[in-house]
Amino acid sequence: MPTFDIIKEVKPTKTFRVASVIGKFDLQSENVVEHFKGDIAIPDQWQVGLIVGKSGTGKTTIAKQLFEDAYITSYEYTAETVLDDMPKECSVEEITAAFNSVGFSSPPSWLKPYSVLSNGQKMRVDLARAILEKNELFVFDEFTSVVDRNVAQIGSFAMQKAIRKTDKKFIAITCHFDVQDWLLPDWVFNTDTMTFQSFEGQKKNRPDIKFEIFNYGDKSIWKMFAKHHYLSHSHNNAANVFVATVNDEVAGFISILHLPHPKAKTIKKVHRLVILPDYQGAGIGMKLLNEIGKLYKKDKWRYTIVTSAPSLINALKKSNQWACKHLGRLVAKTGILHGNNDSNNNSKQRITASFELK
Repeated sequence: MPTFDIIKEVKPTKTFRVASVIGKFDLQSENVVEHFKGDIAIPDQWQVGLIVGKSGTGKTTIAKQLFEDAYITSYEYTAETVLDDMPKECSVEEITAAFNSVGFSSPPSWLKPYSVLSNGQKMRVDLARAILEKNELFVFDEFTSVVDRNVAQIGSFAMQKAIRKTDKKFIAITCHFDVQDWLLPDWVFNTDTMTFQSFEGQKKNRPDIKFEIFNYGDKSIWKMFAKHHYLSHSHNNAANVFVATVNDEVAGFISILHLPHPKAKTIKKVHRLVILPDYQGAGIGMKLLNEIGKLYKKDKWRYTIVTSAPSLINALKKSNQWACKHLGRLVAKTGILHGNNDSNNNSKQRITASFELK
C-alpha cells in the first residue's frame, strides 16, 4: 500500500517585493508550507488508475513521490513524422497497431510531425508511445487538460480500451472529474478529500453517447472529412451521404453507392467512411456502418464494404454481423466488382478485404 507524508516548504529570498507582500498582507512567515498525507490502497489486479482533484491539492507532488520512475512529463519529438519518433526497436506493424489501438487511426496523420497535430491527436500519440516503451507502468500528468471536454471523454474511453489490451498499467492525473466515468478506472484517489476508492472486480459501463445520424443533402460536407480519409480525397457526387453526430458535434461521415454488376442488381457499397480523429477509437465507425446497413437491409438491399484499413478489417472480422467475402490482394476481372474505380487508387496494389452485412 503506497503511503505518503509529504511536506513541501518554499523559502523565498527576502527581496523588496517579498518583504512588501509580507508586510501588506500581514503574513506571519515568508515560508510557504504544504503538507500532504494519505494512503493509496492499490488493489493487486488493476490496469487503469486515476488521481483527481482540484489545482493545488497535491496531485503532481504525490504522483512524483510514489511513481517517480514511471512519471511522464513529456516526450521529445524531433522527427519529420510521428512514425519515426516511435521507439527505434519497434516495427512499422507494431507502431501502426499501437496508433490504431489508441484511436489515432488516420494514416495521413502518421506522416505528420508531432508539432502540427491537434491536442487530441498529441494525447493519443503520447499514449501510443508509452505503450510501445518497455516500462510496465506509466503515469500521465495533466491528462486531457488541453482538449475539449467532449473530446476528452471520448479519448479517455478509447485510451482505457487500448491499455486493457496490453499488460501495461496506466495512471491518469487530472483536475477534470468528468473523465472518470469514461476512463473506467480500477481505482481513484481524490486529492480534494485524500480518499481512495477501489472498483476492483466491479462491472464497468461506459456512459451513454448521444449518437445521431442524418441523411445529409449538402455533399460539400465531404470537404470536412476528405483529408482524414486514408486513400483518396475524391468523392462520387452520386453517393448518398449520411453524417453522424456525437453529443451534438459532427463526428462521422459515410456515403453509399449502387454497385454496378452484370447479374446482381441489388448491391449497395460503402463509398467513403471517415470518423474525425478526435472521435476515433470508441467504436463510432462500426456503429455508423452498422446503422446505415440496417436501413439498406430493411429495404432488401445487399450491403457491402471494401477496405484496406487494418483497424476496420480487424473490427469487421470480429463482428458476427459481417461475412468476409475476400481477403488478400484483389484480382478482379471486371475491375469494378470490389474496387472503388479511382484510377489513381487501384486497390489491386493493396491487401484488401471485402465484407457483406449478413
